[in-house]
Amino acid sequence: MIWSMIKVLLFVALIAAITFGAGVLLDTGGGIRIAAAGWEFTLGPLQAVIAALLLVLAVWLLMRVVGFTVAVLRFLNGDETAISRYFDRNRERKGYQALSESLVALAAGEGRLAMLRAQRAEKFLDKPELTTLIVAQAAEASGDGKRATEAYKALLADETTRFVGIRGLMKQKLAEGDTETALKLAEKAFALKPKHAETQDILLKLQSDQSDWAGARATLGAKLKTGALPRDVYRRRDAILALQEAKGVFDENAPIEAREAAIEANRQSPDLIPAAAMAARSLIAKGDRRSATRVIRKAWEGQAHPDLAAAFAEIEPEESPQARLKRFKVLVAAHPEAEETHLLLAELNLAAEDFPEARRALGDLATRHPTQRALAIMAAIERGEGAEEAVVRAWLAKALTAPRGPQWCCDKCQAIHAEWHPICDNCGGFDTLSWREPVESTGKSATGAELLPLLVNPPAPSAPPEEPAPKEDEIIDLAAVARSAG
Repeated sequence: MIWSMIKVLLFVALIAAITFGAGVLLDTGGGIRIAAAGWEFTLGPLQAVIAALLLVLAVWLLMRVVGFTVAVLRFLNGDETAISRYFDRNRERKGYQALSESLVALAAGEGRLAMLRAQRAEKFLDKPELTTLIVAQAAEASGDGKRATEAYKALLADETTRFVGIRGLMKQKLAEGDTETALKLAEKAFALKPKHAETQDILLKLQSDQSDWAGARATLGAKLKTGALPRDVYRRRDAILALQEAKGVFDENAPIEAREAAIEANRQSPDLIPAAAMAARSLIAKGDRRSATRVIRKAWEGQAHPDLAAAFAEIEPEESPQARLKRFKVLVAAHPEAEETHLLLAELNLAAEDFPEARRALGDLATRHPTQRALAIMAAIERGEGAEEAVVRAWLAKALTAPRGPQWCCDKCQAIHAEWHPICDNCGGFDTLSWREPVESTGKSATGAELLPLLVNPPAPSAPPEEPAPKEDEIIDLAAVARSAG
């Protein structure tokens, strides 16, 4: 824009200078005398100006004739395109100038101006691989989706620009929400350029969204081959995809393949808790309880988790509470100080109706880290030891407003999920869920539920009174509440 203004100002200044010079010559009344080879010419002021202009025109025509003559000589010498290049040179100059102006406008965010300059370049240049691409991008920037689609489709005809055309159409379909068509286009783009990192990521996400776990594993393998993914990350994510593939096989009532896929997922990533739990259940269904125990113990060494405890309980579903407590001590010995271990032992002792031992197993968790699960267990212990009803209600009232404890949280958007999923339901992140305690929001609730513990006014815990033991069904109900609170 500034250069165009400078050229206009220079042109105006030149015209003003010529006009001023012509006026000076007319005012002097003199003339110009030219003598050459015995000839003598006398020109007046106006005639001198006209002669100068004719001389400039003659020089320009001479240069054009010389250029054309050179082109003809080249043509006669075997250069078949010399004459056509001579005539197209001016068109190319205008075309490239319009193309450069279009690129500058596109970079500046002026979509409509970029579109106009791109269309002008398209008229002068016979290079669709350049002009059509700029037209497509300029049309997108200006909001003309129809024109952009036409331009991207035109790029499909040339092998050198086919990938760019497919990629452009794919992004348009993604913006429109047409994921099925976008998936097909992503597969075609991946077939043309399997090493393109952006295409790999888009294809992997679309395949995961469509539950095409086998295809997603193939795409993940391509990312590993191109060096776009570390091997340890690849193993974990491949295990996640194998786990989802196993779940799909389960849905289709083919348990043999599901067991194999689940066990393979656990072998690739032993610390993946959902894979370990699923592999253990597959082995239980197969009757291999020893291998199921080994799988859960291996995963528990990495992290104590309630899903692993639930799968470990399913190994011997008919055992007595005392036998289960004895069998679980082998498992929990790996993490004796973990909070999950204390909670689990407290629940097992509740089921065995050993309330003093349940209190010792829980320790000070109800006050040091009061979660819904810990407070519900404490209420069950108080009920089992025969405490007053006000004490039990006070612990349950605290549980209403207490944090829920560790859950499956997305590391990207902090969304909470009741169950583990490979893809966050909120932000669509892949492999972003981790077992941790979410960030609790502070502030009063709309219903004033945080005042319930004050309304109940619990007395201080005291030694268990010498009273008849509560009914067995009441204890079992509170133990169930404690387990469900987790």
